[in-house]
Amino acid sequence: MKLSARKLRILQAIIDDYIRSAEPVGSRTLAKKYELGISSATIRNEMSDLEEMGFLEQPHTSAGRVPSDKAYRLYVDKLMKVRSLDQREAEYIKETYESTIDQIEQIIFHTAEILSEVTNYTSLAMAPRLNKVMIRHIQLVQVDEELALLLIVTSSGILRDTLIRIPEGINNDYLSRVSNILNEQFRGKTIDQINTEEISSTWDKFLKNRKFLSSLLDILIQRFRESEKREVYLGGTTNIFNFPEYQDIIRAQSFLNLMEEKDLLYDILANSAEDGVWVSIGSENSYDELHDCSIVTATYSLEDRVLGTIGLIGPTRMEYSKAVSVMDYMGKALSRYLTKLYGR
Repeated sequence: MKLSARKLRILQAIIDDYIRSAEPVGSRTLAKKYELGISSATIRNEMSDLEEMGFLEQPHTSAGRVPSDKAYRLYVDKLMKVRSLDQREAEYIKETYESTIDQIEQIIFHTAEILSEVTNYTSLAMAPRLNKVMIRHIQLVQVDEELALLLIVTSSGILRDTLIRIPEGINNDYLSRVSNILNEQFRGKTIDQINTEEISSTWDKFLKNRKFLSSLLDILIQRFRESEKREVYLGGTTNIFNFPEYQDIIRAQSFLNLMEEKDLLYDILANSAEDGVWVSIGSENSYDELHDCSIVTATYSLEDRVLGTIGLIGPTRMEYSKAVSVMDYMGKALSRYLTKLYGR
């Protein structure tokens, strides 16, 4: 059933008021605070209809109504006005990035801190997925007669190094030739784009040490796989105590326990990795522990490759207008900054 314009105005007023006050909203409150042009009795009838339609709920201890998840979804999709970041917030974000250490993990960690400070919600930031970054340079350097250092530099500035054992008779000149071939084959590709069979065929000119070179290739790929950390950085975990919904100690403890489940949080961010801003409200969340929460996420990229996801978690009575605008701005700002530092 399509909602009339009057029902939509009433529903929007209820949601706006409940987001601000955290108190159930009654018809008398709406009549006094909002210029709806109708009587309290008419508002009460309309609210009764909205409750029957599943947009409002009535707490047991109150005569007022609160929005349902269905109402918040309609609000986010159709009713709310996304506000722009004010100049102070935008400048703070820009200055924080400019003063950040140029290591990508440090940048993502600071992003979580910025998000929690600007919004007062709990923030999440997924560490970059290395299978999405390009290999920029590979170098083999002899350490002694038995060992060499394998260095890998990616387009995101991440450096990996591994000591490997080398066969007798191999010297730095030989390792330099191998490094050149690896760079010719690997440079500009992600680990997912590497064709191991194609690369193995280039080892024909090194028949004497083909076994070593094949194992080197396995080590290189394994090194990338091992370093794909399922890491999630958190910001403002205790911000949840600022909301009346979480004054209940059991509910608050349940939330804090959830924040310790890093694998679960990583999966939440990974599963919401869509371009643009994504909002999941209450019962829409896959995990029961999050049915009292809403999550707003955005992806961040290096050039055109999505590296990870950032997000906010708060009560379903979230200030969606601000959360969506901040996430949209932060996702784009982080992507621009990473491309500036590490782009081709």
